[in-house]
Amino acid sequence: MQEPLDQVPADQSAGQPLSSLPTTKVARAARFAKTGLKVGANYVKHYAKRAAGADVSTEDLHAANAAELYGALSQMKGSVLKVAQMLAMEKNILPAAYAEQFAQAQYQTPPLSGPLVSKAFRDAFGKSPYELFDEFEPQARQAASIGQVHFARQAGRALAVKVQYPGVADSIRSDIRLVKPVALRVLGLDEATVRPYLQEVETRLLEETDYALELRRGEAIAAQSRHLPHLEFARYYPELSAARILTMDWLPGQHLKEFLATAPPQAVRNQLGQALWDFYMHQLHTLRQVHADPHPGNFLLRAEHGGTVGVLDFGCVKEIPADVHRLFTALLAPETLADEARLAALLEEAGVLRPQDPPSLRELYLRTLHDSLTLVGRPFRQPAFDFGDPAFMQALYALGDNLMQQPELRQQREPRGSEHFIYLNRTYVGLYALLTELGATVRTGAAVPS
Repeated sequence: MQEPLDQVPADQSAGQPLSSLPTTKVARAARFAKTGLKVGANYVKHYAKRAAGADVSTEDLHAANAAELYGALSQMKGSVLKVAQMLAMEKNILPAAYAEQFAQAQYQTPPLSGPLVSKAFRDAFGKSPYELFDEFEPQARQAASIGQVHFARQAGRALAVKVQYPGVADSIRSDIRLVKPVALRVLGLDEATVRPYLQEVETRLLEETDYALELRRGEAIAAQSRHLPHLEFARYYPELSAARILTMDWLPGQHLKEFLATAPPQAVRNQLGQALWDFYMHQLHTLRQVHADPHPGNFLLRAEHGGTVGVLDFGCVKEIPADVHRLFTALLAPETLADEARLAALLEEAGVLRPQDPPSLRELYLRTLHDSLTLVGRPFRQPAFDFGDPAFMQALYALGDNLMQQPELRQQREPRGSEHFIYLNRTYVGLYALLTELGATVRTGAAVPS
């Protein structure tokens, strides 16, 4: 969520600053309901035009609804916007118009106005930011789902100051209760069966609002990863931080899209990809906790020294229990794919296969998971992997589409597998997507212990 001073995009405000946020349950429910009415009206208009013989497309309807929904989410911020970020990474779930709109949440949303920012500092320190820092820019350089980032200086140091939106932490539980009935109805799921999964998402979202926790985790992971080459981590400043304000070094670099626009050479792309890969394998298999929000907005790239990655935002960190790590890595191990009995035993342990499953459903799950793991684990079965070939990610998304189309799987009203896999899967898919967009060839062999 940082950018160098000379590379702030022209549309950095991403809309007019917000002078207020809907923070109460009633206000947020009303905003959500208002959006629902507008989306419904779009459907009415769409089908009325079709009935009148007008040439209208479903894509136009998706585009109108996506714009309306994103506008509401960007004003509400908090957990609902964070979910939009997550959905933007899952391109096989959403129509293209929604994925494109929600992808904006990875970089920019409307920032808070100056008075609200100053109030946050007075509440935390009893001082305005202009009294606390030698220099403080009132206009946010970046604005996202949980907070926004301002540039500041103190004692000659360039600093990034993250300010959390008011009421975000308090709104998470009510937001989930607000959205949950709609999601359950659309997906045809029973609340009791999805409770562990919803709890996992809620827990991670609440942790993202705890800036003291983010500071501790950021310092710890950076300290344990500094030996890895071509990575850069920000220093945090506890004396200039509080529960809803986090101050750290301003890291240089560009986000992925801007960096690629400079046409970096392949050798630089490869080194950056290798740095990302090594960092994530170190987290997964040594630290047993992982930066679980690998979208492009959380990394800053530089071509200097052959390629350097600045790592941002340790708000979403997934700690991996020992038994979950063992099971997850065993499922990705090459020998598992060659042994159906081993695969079945692991899937039973993971809660994917169940004793009461009829033979036909058991066979379907076995075949489906074998194909999925074969594809997902492909990078690990060779010394190096060319992520620059888009066919790999296209195959992953096509696999998701195919699974969604299988009636036997669509009829299953209960999610299966460990809730811990939600963020582990998200991490792998996000990492793969980053490396594919970067077009990097990475040394990947033997990265998953058997």
